[in-house]
Amino acid sequence: MPTISGILERAQQRGKLAGLSYAGALTPTEAHFIWCHAPGARLVDVRSHAEWDLVGEIPGTVQLEWQAYPGWVPNPYFVQQLKQQVDVEALVMFICRSGGRSHQAAVVAHNAGYTEVYNVLEGFEGDKSADGRRGQGCGWKAVELPWKHR
Repeated sequence: MPTISGILERAQQRGKLAGLSYAGALTPTEAHFIWCHAPGARLVDVRSHAEWDLVGEIPGTVQLEWQAYPGWVPNPYFVQQLKQQVDVEALVMFICRSGGRSHQAAVVAHNAGYTEVYNVLEGFEGDKSADGRRGQGCGWKAVELPWKHR
């Protein structure tokens, strides 16, 4: 059985290897385990409202847009909204479609004083497959973690 400390240690090692400024990087399965078993851990979904509506959502996450669709306009209130919804001392994990925006959000959160910050690698849908589809080879959906259509 995995342990919280073992998972976080691996995530921190990945972070060091990748030169991340924040605590580390988790696989979707690891993030789900931490979210379910670490008291106070928060999962922040930084995708857009359109993505939550059209692709699906993870029940119980903090939903906080990094960028708004259409136009992918950056959210100028991201840090303010994050601090209103997530305690600065919480273990916080960021997820997006495939890991890019959540990485940016993790950097900004770390710079805003959050110390236990992790990015969820692969994100909700993962990278595109050979046939151009997402959500099949890797990511939260592909490993069949809890999610739903709105």
